[in-house]
Amino acid sequence: MTDVQAVRRRTRIKFCGLAREQDVAVAVAAGADALGFVLWPGSKRAIDEERLVELAARVPAFVTRVGLFVDQVPDLIARCAEHLDLLQFHGDETPTFCAQFDRPWIKALRMRDDLDLHAAAEVYAGAQALLLDAYRPGVPGGTGETFDWSRIPASLEKPVILAGGLSADNVADAIERVRPFAVDVSGGVEAEPGCKDPRLLSAFAAAVAQADRKRLG
Repeated sequence: MTDVQAVRRRTRIKFCGLAREQDVAVAVAAGADALGFVLWPGSKRAIDEERLVELAARVPAFVTRVGLFVDQVPDLIARCAEHLDLLQFHGDETPTFCAQFDRPWIKALRMRDDLDLHAAAEVYAGAQALLLDAYRPGVPGGTGETFDWSRIPASLEKPVILAGGLSADNVADAIERVRPFAVDVSGGVEAEPGCKDPRLLSAFAAAVAQADRKRLG
């Protein structure tokens, strides 16, 4: 395998729920490809627009700034998008709604028993990727729970960002079984909601790198 092939197949890492300056710095140092900022006020990790501006300004080049929204008004999303590189939608947003903000976007899907991923990939064909998370009624994400990874078809038409209950203890197994484009973690690298633990961030990134080395040979 060439170096270029290995880079293309490396599992990307998104650390989500960043709310403090020191956590942005540590997450970047740990090797984050993307940082997630939760703009939905119903989350324990929510930040407001003013805080987004402060934190987004601390993210260096080549680290993607992702904003997470749940069925929120377009004006808010448009204002926040000025400080973001990628939008992440966790509600019942339609493809047309997601595409109106002049930013690339991804669609989060909760893995209900009746969810047809192939059909969803077709509906959200404009998304850069599908983020797959555990389903709990009434909770749009961040449950800290895993789901049955075998439900993800290898032939899915969209890149998969795997979320839901990941930590340094299980992410290697997840990568081996799912082969996702990226993994997304929030609670699994926290000392408490909204406060990232530097040791857990580093351990998670190290586990991903080790899994990739094993997988790529």
